[in-house]
Amino acid sequence: MAAKGFVSYWILPVFSALVWLGMLLGLLLYWVVDTNSEHYSYMDSDDNIAFISDIGASKLKPLFIAGSAVTTVFLNLSFAAERLLRHNGRLVPNTTVKEKVLSVISIIFAIIGMCGLILLSIFDTHHHHKLHDIFLFLFIAGYIISAIFICWEYQQLGLYNRQHRILRISFWVKLTFVIVEFILAIIFVSTNWSDNENVAAVFEWIIAFIFTFYILSFVIDLLPAVHTKAPASRFSKALEHEMESAGSQDGNSGHMGSYRNDYGRNNNRYTFQ
Repeated sequence: MAAKGFVSYWILPVFSALVWLGMLLGLLLYWVVDTNSEHYSYMDSDDNIAFISDIGASKLKPLFIAGSAVTTVFLNLSFAAERLLRHNGRLVPNTTVKEKVLSVISIIFAIIGMCGLILLSIFDTHHHHKLHDIFLFLFIAGYIISAIFICWEYQQLGLYNRQHRILRISFWVKLTFVIVEFILAIIFVSTNWSDNENVAAVFEWIIAFIFTFYILSFVIDLLPAVHTKAPASRFSKALEHEMESAGSQDGNSGHMGSYRNDYGRNNNRYTFQ
């Protein structure tokens, strides 16, 4: 029963990350072990390291498509779950229109990233090279931009909920992902365009494996919902006079009121201290 109570929405990013990591390892081990690092006919003559897409365009294309689809669908369900849980008071709620807009924009770009990855796995680099590159750009750009907006949302949430340390942790984890992946993406693109294909392939694999940790970062966001299943433990709007007091103290007319849960500010389960 205790295990049942612990299972919650955090399973979504865990499953997504495991599928993604399993797919990457499956492709890599197949190429190294089963094919003995085969040089595919559609690779350049000087290429010694296969891109993920090179292996995904071979016999393992069904694995590439299925893994990409399942990974991104469950990752985007994590985005949707986070938004729903904040709306229902299961997580620290959004308290301004700006926060909600940032959340929606992050979901939109995540959907773009999802479409990019699924389509690039279908339109493989062997038969649809130009389309494949376009969808690769949509995948990388979509999720990086999505991460930027979700970082912005968490920064805003932290302004009004400083007692919830978990918001700062998630913010810094995701910001680190944005910075690292952006730098690696620049290196990947520049080496690819300068015909340093082997270097570009290495950085593509690195970018892909780091993406696993970004997916897992949503466990940090969704795990606190385990403790708010009971209606009495959920966040609710404070009394009207408390809302007015909070608004007058921060001087922000756009603030929609403070929130509280029945555990109290100094005795809550969301700080993870």
